[in-house]
Amino acid sequence: MKYIPKTNLEIQINLTFHNFLDFLNYKLNYLSIQLLNILLGFFISTALSTIPAQTGDWGIIAAAIIVTNQEIISKIIYQKYQANYFKNKNLFRNRWLKYCNSIKIGILYGLFVDAFKLGS
Repeated sequence: MKYIPKTNLEIQINLTFHNFLDFLNYKLNYLSIQLLNILLGFFISTALSTIPAQTGDWGIIAAAIIVTNQEIISKIIYQKYQANYFKNKNLFRNRWLKYCNSIKIGILYGLFVDAFKLGS
Protein backbone atom coordinates (compact mmCIF):
# COMPACT_ATOMS: atom_id res chain seq x y z
CA MET A 1 0.00 0.00 0.00
CA LYS A 2 1.29 3.36 -0.95
CA TYR A 3 1.59 6.17 1.60
CA ILE A 4 -0.30 9.30 0.61
CA PRO A 5 1.03 12.42 2.31
CA LYS A 6 -1.34 14.95 3.79
CA THR A 7 -1.90 18.19 2.00
CA ASN A 8 -1.03 21.54 3.55
CA LEU A 9 -4.70 22.42 3.85
CA GLU A 10 -5.43 19.22 5.76
CA ILE A 11 -2.49 19.82 8.09
CA GLN A 12 -3.64 23.40 8.76
CA ILE A 13 -7.21 22.32 9.46
CA ASN A 14 -6.04 19.63 11.90
CA LEU A 15 -3.71 22.05 13.70
CA THR A 16 -6.41 24.71 13.93
CA PHE A 17 -8.93 22.23 15.26
CA HIS A 18 -6.55 20.87 17.91
CA ASN A 19 -5.47 24.36 18.98
CA PHE A 20 -9.10 25.41 19.29
CA LEU A 21 -9.88 22.39 21.48
CA ASP A 22 -6.85 23.11 23.67
CA PHE A 23 -7.98 26.73 24.03
CA LEU A 24 -11.48 25.70 25.07
CA ASN A 25 -10.19 23.19 27.60
CA TYR A 26 -7.74 25.67 29.10
CA LYS A 27 -10.30 28.43 29.51
CA LEU A 28 -12.85 26.05 31.03
CA ASN A 29 -10.34 24.74 33.56
CA TYR A 30 -9.16 28.25 34.38
CA LEU A 31 -12.73 29.48 34.82
CA SER A 32 -13.63 26.61 37.13
CA ILE A 33 -10.55 27.21 39.28
CA GLN A 34 -11.39 30.91 39.50
CA LEU A 35 -14.98 30.10 40.54
CA LEU A 36 -13.74 27.65 43.18
CA ASN A 37 -11.40 30.32 44.54
CA ILE A 38 -14.25 32.82 44.75
CA LEU A 39 -16.38 30.27 46.61
CA LEU A 40 -13.43 29.52 48.91
CA GLY A 41 -13.16 33.24 49.64
CA PHE A 42 -16.89 33.35 50.36
CA PHE A 43 -16.50 30.47 52.82
CA ILE A 44 -13.51 32.15 54.48
CA SER A 45 -15.49 35.37 54.88
CA THR A 46 -18.31 33.49 56.57
CA ALA A 47 -15.82 31.95 58.99
CA LEU A 48 -14.11 35.30 59.56
CA SER A 49 -17.38 37.05 60.32
CA THR A 50 -18.77 34.42 62.72
CA ILE A 51 -15.78 33.18 64.75
CA PRO A 52 -14.53 36.53 66.15
CA ALA A 53 -18.10 37.61 66.90
CA GLN A 54 -18.43 34.83 69.49
CA THR A 55 -16.04 36.50 71.90
CA GLY A 56 -17.16 40.05 71.16
CA ASP A 57 -13.82 41.71 71.83
CA TRP A 58 -12.03 40.59 68.68
CA GLY A 59 -14.35 42.36 66.22
CA ILE A 60 -12.23 45.46 65.68
CA ILE A 61 -8.95 43.54 65.51
CA ALA A 62 -10.39 41.00 63.06
CA ALA A 63 -11.77 43.80 60.87
CA ALA A 64 -8.39 45.53 60.86
CA ILE A 65 -6.62 42.31 59.85
CA ILE A 66 -9.12 41.64 57.06
CA VAL A 67 -8.88 45.18 55.68
CA THR A 68 -5.07 45.11 55.87
CA ASN A 69 -4.91 41.81 53.98
CA GLN A 70 -7.33 43.09 51.35
CA GLU A 71 -5.31 46.25 50.79
CA ILE A 72 -1.95 44.42 50.65
CA ILE A 73 -3.26 41.95 48.07
CA SER A 74 -4.81 44.77 46.04
CA LYS A 75 -1.55 46.71 46.06
CA ILE A 76 0.43 43.69 44.88
CA ILE A 77 -2.08 42.73 42.20
CA TYR A 78 -2.87 46.09 40.69
CA GLN A 79 0.53 47.73 40.94
CA LYS A 80 3.08 45.09 40.01
CA TYR A 81 0.84 42.82 37.97
CA GLN A 82 -0.21 45.45 35.46
CA ALA A 83 3.26 46.99 35.18
CA ASN A 84 5.08 43.69 34.69
CA TYR A 85 2.45 41.73 32.81
CA PHE A 86 4.35 41.55 29.54
CA LYS A 87 7.84 41.68 31.05
CA ASN A 88 7.40 38.85 33.53
CA LYS A 89 6.83 35.52 31.84
CA ASN A 90 6.58 33.55 35.08
CA LEU A 91 3.13 32.02 34.58
CA PHE A 92 3.06 30.31 37.97
CA ARG A 93 3.44 33.63 39.79
CA ASN A 94 0.84 35.33 37.60
CA ARG A 95 -1.66 32.52 38.16
CA TRP A 96 -0.98 32.55 41.90
CA LEU A 97 -1.65 36.29 41.98
CA LYS A 98 -4.89 35.82 40.05
CA TYR A 99 -5.98 33.08 42.42
CA CYS A 100 -5.22 35.27 45.45
CA ASN A 101 -7.18 38.07 43.83
CA SER A 102 -10.21 35.85 43.24
CA ILE A 103 -10.09 34.63 46.87
CA LYS A 104 -9.92 38.29 47.94
CA ILE A 105 -12.96 39.09 45.78
CA GLY A 106 -14.85 36.16 47.34
CA ILE A 107 -14.01 37.39 50.85
CA LEU A 108 -15.18 40.89 50.01
CA TYR A 109 -18.40 39.59 48.44
CA GLY A 110 -19.09 37.37 51.45
CA LEU A 111 -18.60 40.26 53.86
CA PHE A 112 -21.05 42.37 51.85
CA VAL A 113 -23.60 39.56 51.93
CA ASP A 114 -23.18 39.20 55.71
CA ALA A 115 -23.57 42.95 56.15
CA PHE A 116 -26.82 42.87 54.21
CA LYS A 117 -28.04 39.95 56.32
CA LEU A 118 -27.30 41.87 59.51
CA GLY A 119 -28.94 45.00 58.15
CA SER A 120 -32.28 43.36 57.40
